[in-house]
Amino acid sequence: MLLLRRLGAVFRSSRRLYSSSGDHDLANTIAEFNKEMESVFGDLPPSGISGSSHNRFTVEKSAITPQECENAVSLTHVGRAGEAQMVDVSPKESTKRIAIASCNVILGKKVFDLVLANQMAKGDVLSVAKIAGISGAKHTSTLIPLCHNITLSHVRVDLHLNPKNYSVDIEGEAASTGKTGVEMEAMTAVTIAGLTVYDMCKAASKDIQITNVRLESKTGGKSGQWSREE
Repeated sequence: MLLLRRLGAVFRSSRRLYSSSGDHDLANTIAEFNKEMESVFGDLPPSGISGSSHNRFTVEKSAITPQECENAVSLTHVGRAGEAQMVDVSPKESTKRIAIASCNVILGKKVFDLVLANQMAKGDVLSVAKIAGISGAKHTSTLIPLCHNITLSHVRVDLHLNPKNYSVDIEGEAASTGKTGVEMEAMTAVTIAGLTVYDMCKAASKDIQITNVRLESKTGGKSGQWSREE
């Protein structure tokens, strides 16, 4: 109640100040009004309201270490202002680069038997998917915006029926000599091949699953050799 009375007094005082015809100029009016506000609320902090979420964010942000900042900008497709960017690979050395990727397409027994017998209405599932995977690798840069348009020296896509879980095992390999890796080309190859298997078989079942798309190994470039098995 005391606070409400003080506020009421402030507003009554402010009306008197603003209705005065000549006793105070505008600057004096504002100064006196500020004094009234300070008498109720106390002095305001120099940078705004204390304890606000903005100030807490500022403190937390300033506590980030240089190491954390370095890690934050280590994503090469993100600029310093957080915008997406295409990496400039011109300073890099050209090396032989190879990448192998894989995925698995779970068909189920009914579809597996149809594919094994080559009885799908659309034709030879594995052959069509193989060609689609090779074509997908060559079009990676048009599918993924920040990938470089590179010249591939070799693309391999192999598909094998796996009777243990009624699936298709797909492996893809991409190779190039240049300044950027071919991991995305290899992974695109197996993904497109897997999608093609689904498209060729979807009339027989909608329950087909494309799983475990992953990089298996890569060689070349600054990071050298890497393998999932190591």
